[in-house]
Amino acid sequence: MRYKIIYDKPGRLRVRCGADVFEKTQEVPLCARLLRLPYVLSAKASHINGGILVFYNKDFRSELLGEIAEIKAKSIEKGEISQLDVLDAEFKRDFAKIIKRRILARLFLPSFLSFPLALYRAVPFVKSGLKSLSEGKINVSVLDAVSISASLLSGSPSTAASVMTLLNISSLLEGYTRKKAKTALSDSLSLNIDTVWKAENETAVKIPLKNIALGDVVRVLQGSMIPVDGTVEKGEAGVNESAMTGEAMPCHKTKGMSVYAGTVVEEGEIDIKVTSLADNSRISKVVELIENSENLKSGVQTKAEKFADSLVPFSLLTCAATYLFTGNVTKALSVLMVDYSCAIKLSTPICVISAMREATEYDITVKGGRFLENYAHADTIVFDKTGTLTVSCPNLAKVIAYEGYTEDEILRTAACLEEHFPHSVAKAIVHAAEERKLEHQEEHAEVEYIVAHGISSILHGERALIGSAHFIFDDENIEIDEERTAEIKKLGERYSMVYLAIGGKLCGILCIEDPLRKDADKVIAKLKDMGLNRVIMLTGDGESTASNVCGQVGIDKFYARVLPEDKLNIVNSLKEGGHKVVMVGDGINDSPALAAADVSVAMKDASDIAREVADITLVSSDLERLCVLRSLSESLFKRIYGNYKFISVFNSALILLGIFGVITPVSSALLHNISTMGVCAYSMKPFLNEGDKEVKK
Repeated sequence: MRYKIIYDKPGRLRVRCGADVFEKTQEVPLCARLLRLPYVLSAKASHINGGILVFYNKDFRSELLGEIAEIKAKSIEKGEISQLDVLDAEFKRDFAKIIKRRILARLFLPSFLSFPLALYRAVPFVKSGLKSLSEGKINVSVLDAVSISASLLSGSPSTAASVMTLLNISSLLEGYTRKKAKTALSDSLSLNIDTVWKAENETAVKIPLKNIALGDVVRVLQGSMIPVDGTVEKGEAGVNESAMTGEAMPCHKTKGMSVYAGTVVEEGEIDIKVTSLADNSRISKVVELIENSENLKSGVQTKAEKFADSLVPFSLLTCAATYLFTGNVTKALSVLMVDYSCAIKLSTPICVISAMREATEYDITVKGGRFLENYAHADTIVFDKTGTLTVSCPNLAKVIAYEGYTEDEILRTAACLEEHFPHSVAKAIVHAAEERKLEHQEEHAEVEYIVAHGISSILHGERALIGSAHFIFDDENIEIDEERTAEIKKLGERYSMVYLAIGGKLCGILCIEDPLRKDADKVIAKLKDMGLNRVIMLTGDGESTASNVCGQVGIDKFYARVLPEDKLNIVNSLKEGGHKVVMVGDGINDSPALAAADVSVAMKDASDIAREVADITLVSSDLERLCVLRSLSESLFKRIYGNYKFISVFNSALILLGIFGVITPVSSALLHNISTMGVCAYSMKPFLNEGDKEVKK
């Protein structure tokens, strides 16, 4: 492949081959091919501009450039290899390399070379320790440096080599776990759109998304996902923006209005002028936020690191005291080879990252370890109603008939008019008619459809209209008396409404509601049993609606007719009262409260802003995930504290055995590092048992 060098520093190389050189499906196989080279440490490729970023052994620059030049795009296999597969292969390769190097050194390295080689390998560890000392820190780096240096000074290069090998494995394991969790987190939110329709005059041509430029016009057809951020250039459409706003009803979009990647055109067709490309859209920024915030540490992780560093002086003093009282260098070295801090400092972050990774298996995205900690210790959970406790999916709740019509006649006529159109409200009406087994043969003339407003037709010689209040009363001037206006106003506190008018008169109202999520009442009860004793609901709806919902799901306290600033004040008030608060929401109006809570959770269909602000996102719409997350976060801390106990007992035993001369420094180092690796490996085990598997995606 021909390429242009964009960035060239020792050990890091970025080249660009140009767009269309290789396809998206060839990105991962290309990286896998480069990773098979023994001097390549990591690789990343992008088909959008043909970019390849490689981290490598700096002594092999010319060989790497030669390999890239020899690659032919046509020879790169296409496949479904995931980035996680590449990470697994990379870890296995590096792990095997460390083990192989150690075994070969033990079997074939002449004894007179073991000391110089160990001394050479010890340089990075000693440098790290000296750097910490120069900064006034006595931490694990210092202890590692002292342990390795003491082994070398006492004439035991084999012990030093063993210590360095195990430290390298520990570092590799931690890095692999972090990368794997990070990749799983970001992949869960990525859009997978490869081709789009580019509008050219009155026609549209299907081209790869990567070829779209700012200012181009993209045509999005009914039922398709919008691939880029932009403004409507032509046409009208009802766009489902639940991913952005959490609203169940499609939003009417006309020329000049903004639309966003990840939303769906439910009805109509629009041409969109591109203002942000796919890699700079709002949803891509959410992915970037996830990647950048992965290293937000939990309080327990930070405490573990501080605790681990504080134990280093104790280990050094114990070593000095042993030598002072026994005068035996071997016993002192045996003590020095053991420290509490190494296992604590390594296992705790691995526990946290493993829990975050496991959360993704249950459709839960956690942006940082400290949010798991806050969720585990919370005692209060606050729910928004619409889109959180309810499903944001329209459902026909009630039919009101006027002018001598029956409810069945109103529903049959409405279903007959609406059945030709795919928007969510029309589907709810047609589905309700099917459930009541109402046959609705077409008796009307051809319909005229006004996007996001309503339908007009002729039924039995009279004009029939169905649609929104604006369409019926404002556009079509259907009259309504005060009594019905008052009734509609009262119904509006609980329902969204579709109006049917025949012959210039209002004949019926179809009340659409947002039904409760499945098993919401059971989830609330389970959360209370799990220690979230205070459950509160916030809603902008009226008192009667709020009371009705709380009665159905078992929530004891609610606040009705609240504004965004009211939600914020309520959360702050709870925190000031000493409560650890979880806020669960989905809309833009929930964002201030989400930001203020100790830990916040955004639902699957939450608005873009809510997802950005929230600490945790549910990729599934199942509320049961909240209970799974509680179990997972509590299990995390049980394991962390269990690790502490094991590390304390086991390492204390090793120190005592070393003081009494029962074990040698080599045995002490080996047992200590094996136990550390064992604790780290145990920390990566699944946290939840088989009983929780039923709620997996």
